[in-house]
Amino acid sequence: MNYCSACGHPVTLRIPEGDSRLRYVCEACQTIHYQNPNVVAGVLPTWGSQVLLCRRAIEPRRGFWTLPAGFMENGETLDQAARRETVEEACARVGATSLYQLFDLPHINQVHVFFRAELADLDFAVGVESLEVRLFEEHEIPWGELAFRTVTRTLECYYRDRIGAHYPIGHEYLPPMLVSPNT
Repeated sequence: MNYCSACGHPVTLRIPEGDSRLRYVCEACQTIHYQNPNVVAGVLPTWGSQVLLCRRAIEPRRGFWTLPAGFMENGETLDQAARRETVEEACARVGATSLYQLFDLPHINQVHVFFRAELADLDFAVGVESLEVRLFEEHEIPWGELAFRTVTRTLECYYRDRIGAHYPIGHEYLPPMLVSPNT
């Protein structure tokens, strides 16, 4: 950040009085510019024993498979964001949602949150951010073609938890990977 979004003057990086972190501060209007993590909200949509996945039409990870998910917008709840992303990416509607997996990704300043939900019906289609959308049985999941580690971990947890039909809320820290961009 070079300039204040409130008044347009240059900002400096310093620790404001009463704070403990470096922040961009405008010396002209005294605005402190806080930078906070982005929240990604998504759904693990199921139909019986099948899971709905989308093949990404956009970067990052274009051509790889993912659960419908994306950045939360201002003014949305987590549930609303997850449902919106499911409509945008898969033209799909889901029933009641249950909070399922949370992932801390501080190395990219993100938190990923996934809900479990049954599809309301089989009326789904390719959305604007998808190349393909389809249902997969567990043995059909393209494990080597999944876009993000959070998607892989959510699916791994789902198939483990499905055995006992018990779905506890999971919370994991995922450290950076040095070799793969698959975050």
